[in-house]
Amino acid sequence: MYHVELEQFEGPLDLLLFFVRRDEIDVYDIPIARIADEFLDYVRLMEEIDLDGGGDFIYMAALLVRIKARMLLPQEEDEEKEAEEDPRRELVERLMEYVRFKEASEQLSTRRARRAARFTRGNAAGPEEERWGEREDVEIDASVYDLIDALGGILIDEPEEEEPSFDVEPFGHTVEEQQEFVLREVRSGRRTAFRALVRGESDAFVIATFLAVLELARQRQVRLLLEEGAAASFFVESRSPEERSPEEPLPQEPETLTNGASNGHAGA
Repeated sequence: MYHVELEQFEGPLDLLLFFVRRDEIDVYDIPIARIADEFLDYVRLMEEIDLDGGGDFIYMAALLVRIKARMLLPQEEDEEKEAEEDPRRELVERLMEYVRFKEASEQLSTRRARRAARFTRGNAAGPEEERWGEREDVEIDASVYDLIDALGGILIDEPEEEEPSFDVEPFGHTVEEQQEFVLREVRSGRRTAFRALVRGESDAFVIATFLAVLELARQRQVRLLLEEGAAASFFVESRSPEERSPEEPLPQEPETLTNGASNGHAGA
């Protein structure tokens, strides 16, 4: 199994919080039916590409479905008193607690960064500090769930068979092979739509290529760009040799395709 670790989201509550903030939802009045359906869509996509940590997401999806069912079931008159308590209350309390911990964690991270920027006389950095100081974060102009959503749109576009197939075929594409394939396709700084890279190929090819571009982005060999206002559409662009050099880190500001840029490369 190939392991990819991205830190934009840290579990099911983080994904739930993303939905709430994205849609500017009142946390005390969460539309459970819609949120549960969106959450289930992401769980199915995570299972499709076999991301680690899916068990926690499945548990949260089951909890959302249970709350949704309780809210949809008609209540008898003698049950009205028992039904006065909002079935979403426990979920809201857990989400609010998570927000408090998340904010506290961010404050601690900020303090740690400020402290790391201070230097005292007589303390030279040893080999361990130097090695850690050389590590750099990789900036991707999209959250992992934006990229998974784009991948899901590509997989869904393929026509489904009328009868389910249970034949197990060998996985004929490795991530390493697909990295070489991607680098050949996006050479010379050319920006290419991920959909164009995998058009007409099998699901196994699509998934292996998706994992390959994530690994190449981590290695700073390519950059990933999500087109604004276009679901299931992101682009892969090769970095120049200067940008790949660890001695000259890239700017930390994320890049976003403008309408003009996206139209100019629509045929990529």
